[in-house]
Amino acid sequence: MRRIRILGVDLAYRDGMALHTATSGPVPGLREMRLVVEQDGGLAALGATRTNIAYLTGTREAVLEAEILAAAPRLDWSLPWPEFIAALPPLSAPARMLFEMAAQDGAARAAGLPLAVALGGTSAPATHTNQTLFWCDDATLLRRAEAYVARGFTELKLRIAVTEFADDLRRLRLLRDRFGAAIRLSADANGRWTEAEATPRLAALATLGLDYLEQPLPAADWAASARIAAASPVPLMFDESLSGPATIEKLADTRAVPLAHLKLAKLGGLDRLMAATRRLQAAGIGVMLGQMNEGTVSTLAIAAAAIATRVALRELYGADGLAADPAGLLRYEAGALVLPAGPGLGIAAHDDTGCTLLWEHRA
Repeated sequence: MRRIRILGVDLAYRDGMALHTATSGPVPGLREMRLVVEQDGGLAALGATRTNIAYLTGTREAVLEAEILAAAPRLDWSLPWPEFIAALPPLSAPARMLFEMAAQDGAARAAGLPLAVALGGTSAPATHTNQTLFWCDDATLLRRAEAYVARGFTELKLRIAVTEFADDLRRLRLLRDRFGAAIRLSADANGRWTEAEATPRLAALATLGLDYLEQPLPAADWAASARIAAASPVPLMFDESLSGPATIEKLADTRAVPLAHLKLAKLGGLDRLMAATRRLQAAGIGVMLGQMNEGTVSTLAIAAAAIATRVALRELYGADGLAADPAGLLRYEAGALVLPAGPGLGIAAHDDTGCTLLWEHRA
């Protein structure tokens, strides 16, 4: 007998840290839905999706939650996990992500395999990751950067385009002057530049030795992005421009930019994310696997995919610094995310204390 529950979970970071980008604005906390499946009293499958991400998807939190709660009663929960995935109806990417992730975790647990192995890779005790510096004042920026570097993190990405470019350039110079060649530095403009602004700004950024600039132009500006990428002294990366399978195919065909940032919340599941990664790798596009700011469950899912696909660029910082998580807090140390041992996601239990029960079913 399976007991299936969908829970509402609210997550917050310690020390006043808050998500703040050019598109999101300040976001003090994370709202997630968790799918918890138990069998014979033990955890059998676990999935998650973040719902307060309208700045990425355009879908309001209440609408996404309603879609998930409407879909859950229509699913056949008695199916074996691979058949369950195959039978999933059309859903938005964040909604499908919840159900597909739980099924992938359930299948790996049933086989006694770590999720990375079940996805075609090898097991690993840890994986490297970058760290993101959100919008904040200069003193806080340097304090957070110094704390990351002291913990062994040498890949730092600065969120820019919240104010004037002169501020962005100054803040990036602060980081380069403070750490020199000891760090790899990148930036994310979240689609806030125009094509006319891009050329002189990219020339200025090139003097700072950036690894890449993520999404300088609006998501729909593919032709303009291709034009500036062809002459850019800094490699360009798409994020918001990659909104689903059709845009993955478009990038593989056009090679408009050399790098791509893929996320479960945009593609709708590990199966689609793995296929997209391999399609772009075959086309010669460099791939970064990353995430929204998310809790333990989703962070471990994307980490497993990064290990399985062997991508060089990994953005797995999202659960670092959380005050608490019902699935347990993750360890970040020596520049890496430490992975829990065990089958599936490696999570042994989910503490429902403080969670909101949204739906329950037995099959």
